Amino acid sequence: MQQEFLEASSLMLTGMVFVFAFLSLLILFINTVLAQLAIRFPDPVISRRSPSNKKTNNKKATNGEISPAIIAVISGAVSKYRAQHGNSLSPSQNYLPQNKH
Repeated sequence: MQQEFLEASSLMLTGMVFVFAFLSLLILFINTVLAQLAIRFPDPVISRRSPSNKKTNNKKATNGEISPAIIAVISGAVSKYRAQHGNSLSPSQNYLPQNKH
């Protein structure tokens, strides 16, 4: 019985080593092929174009900041929505839990 367990464990260990070696070689081969393909077929560089609309170019903010014109439009839309729907609460008061009795 002990001989069978010894043979089974050695067979299992041999199989695990073979699978690990095979997968390692497969990963190495795939990375090598991908590196060669990246040299032959590089990814194209995509340049970002700015909008051609003259209005947006004049009011565009720099350094990723939000344009003051956009802030004014959003504020006006929120005010108009609140006026139409009778919501006079401030934004912080909208999220407070209300007790219903």
